[in-house]
Amino acid sequence: MIFATLEHILTHISFSIISIVIIIHLMNLLVYEIEELRNSSEKGMIATFSSITVFLVTRWISSGHFPLSNLYESLIFLSWSLSIIHIIPYIRNSNNDLNTITAPSAIFTQGFATSGLSTEMHQPAILVPALQSQWLMMHVSMMLLSYAALLCGSLLSVALIVITFQKKIYFLLKNKNFLSLRKSFFFGDMEYLNEKGSILKKTSFLSFKNFYKYQLIQHLDSWSYRVISLGFTFLTIGILSGAVWANEAWGSYWNWDPKETWAFITWTIFAIYLHTRKNSKLQDQVTNSAFVASIGFLLIWICYFGINLLGIGFHSYGSFQ
Repeated sequence: MIFATLEHILTHISFSIISIVIIIHLMNLLVYEIEELRNSSEKGMIATFSSITVFLVTRWISSGHFPLSNLYESLIFLSWSLSIIHIIPYIRNSNNDLNTITAPSAIFTQGFATSGLSTEMHQPAILVPALQSQWLMMHVSMMLLSYAALLCGSLLSVALIVITFQKKIYFLLKNKNFLSLRKSFFFGDMEYLNEKGSILKKTSFLSFKNFYKYQLIQHLDSWSYRVISLGFTFLTIGILSGAVWANEAWGSYWNWDPKETWAFITWTIFAIYLHTRKNSKLQDQVTNSAFVASIGFLLIWICYFGINLLGIGFHSYGSFQ
């Protein structure tokens, strides 16, 4: 009873904190970016990560096994994984461009886990025989970490596609503050840029906008490639460890179970992404690889969530049942 109450408190604390973080992000995005608020949001994500960590440890102690036995626990772990991806750039004192992806994703997964699932799934249960193995922590944790990283990288690729094919930025052109900034920039600072030999020398406003757009696309592509590469590594380890576990549990390394099949399809798609991204012979490889990653985004949800919805195959114990 004490453990259940503590788990309930921790989940609501973490959900409340991350909700405040989302509000701070919206304020910085829509109103004005305040450095103190941005730092508060980063510390809020660290507090969220700490709360979910304590929840997982408490759940582990109360149930006697690592908390990855059903959909509720896996969603909480996925939210924890997204929090890790969020705070690593902050700890390394690098520019955190993932916060607009990781924070909403974390609140979505945790909100669905706490509110969208039945209360029966919130209660720890005895592991089914198939899950009573030392491979549980290795396989499932690697798969969920890969899902978190691949989802973040894929969303960055989706943003890259949207920006690449956006024809006009109406709100930017109509913003009076931006027009005054443009006037100040071209008439007040052009002399300084000319002295420095900047690439913006004697360029028009349209050229400046295109250059900024190009820089943003390159930045998104770089982050997407790094995060997807990390997620692909986790996915590979997860599939290999799952094959070893399947051989112990079912007597075969590969059974073409729906979960296994879709995991293999997902792995193939992101392998194609990495090949396309690294192949310099292909024209416009950045856009092509982003399209492949966008397909991968849908496949991850099918592999993780769609199969659980159907509740079929050897992995049916992770379904809504």
